[in-house]
Amino acid sequence: MKNKKGVSPVIATVLLIAMVVVIGLIIFLWFRGLNEDAITKFGKNVELVCGDVSFSADYDSYSGRLSIVNDGNVNIFNMNIKIFKSGSHETKDLRENFNGWPKAGLNQGEATSMYVDFGSGVEKIILIPVLAGKSEKGDRTFVCKEKDGREISLT
Repeated sequence: MKNKKGVSPVIATVLLIAMVVVIGLIIFLWFRGLNEDAITKFGKNVELVCGDVSFSADYDSYSGRLSIVNDGNVNIFNMNIKIFKSGSHETKDLRENFNGWPKAGLNQGEATSMYVDFGSGVEKIILIPVLAGKSEKGDRTFVCKEKDGREISLT
C-alpha cells in the first residue's frame, strides 16, 4: 500500500473548483452573446421590417447613373452595394463611397439618382437596404440580409 500514488485531496479540490469556474465563465459568456441589443422600428424587430422594404433600382451603364425609388412605406436610411467582379466581390457603403444619397435617407415615395463608376469587369451588383432604428443604447442602423436587396445585372 505504500507505493500507491494519487493526487492529494487539496490539489484535487483546487482542480475541481478551477474547472467549475471555467465552465461557469463559458456558460456566462455564451448567454451574454445570445442577449444582443435589439433594434426596433415601428415597434417591431428591425429584421422583420426588412421584409417590408420595397424599392426599385436601375443602372444605366452608358451614363453611369444609378436610380433608386422607395416604393414601400419603410424609410431606407442607407444602402450597401455588393459589387461582383470576375469571381470576387466587395461590399461598399453607398452613402460613404458615392455622392448623391440623401442625408436623411430615402423616405416613402422618394427617388434619388447618382453617378456611380464601378470600373470595368463588373458582372452584377446587389443593393442591400440599411434601416435606422432604436435600441436601448440609442439610434442604431441595421443592414438587412441580401435576400431583401435587389440584384442588377450589368452584363
